Amino acid sequence: MARLRRLWEASVTATKRALSGNLDEMMPPPERFIFNFGSKKELSKWHLYSDSEFGGLSSASLEIADSEHGVATGIFSGNLSLDVTEGAKWSIARGGFCGMRSKKFGGFIDLESYDTIAMKLRGDGRCYISTIYTENWVNSPAQMEDNSWQTFVYVPKGNWYVLKVYALEFHLIAQIPLARYLPTWRGNVIDAEIEMNPSRVLGMSLSVNAEGGAGIEGTISGPGDFRVELEWIKALRTQ
Repeated sequence: MARLRRLWEASVTATKRALSGNLDEMMPPPERFIFNFGSKKELSKWHLYSDSEFGGLSSASLEIADSEHGVATGIFSGNLSLDVTEGAKWSIARGGFCGMRSKKFGGFIDLESYDTIAMKLRGDGRCYISTIYTENWVNSPAQMEDNSWQTFVYVPKGNWYVLKVYALEFHLIAQIPLARYLPTWRGNVIDAEIEMNPSRVLGMSLSVNAEGGAGIEGTISGPGDFRVELEWIKALRTQ
């Protein structure tokens, strides 16, 4: 009887070890590059947009260049203008926005196993808008646009920062609850308690608005030049 018990205990222990090993093998790595701006090939993954598509006069560019510490980075820069072309097809009151948006992935990026989005970037003192696009399930079926989830990113001028957006908090120098990372539709906040589905990520974008950060001490706003430098965007698992 004692021998059978020892055999049973040994079998249970071996099974637990095997299951534990399988789980470790199944767990994704603790960090995952989503975008790495270390090569000019990265340019093919992005497209630019601005108010110029609607009669505005803002302009933007995205290029890959070597930074001061010898690592290639993406430089998103341009000029924000509030002016609008007379007689434009679209009747916008004023311009003042530009953005870089990733082209759709071949399917989805599954970030279910991660709790953090991290970006290494150097800014100009402006407020930017970070957007994650997910599969359309918030909007009505008749609306084919992707769902967008947005938060403001303030990057002080001059130094490199690692910006971390946690599952529960948004970190840069200050902590902001993810409640500030809001579902939006065409720039308007959806007034409902909705959770993002991180397993169905379609793309990301970074944009800037001339009015972004207005009234916040130390933040640059209004028309004029902008420039932000990015080294990478990652998904991290911190817990």
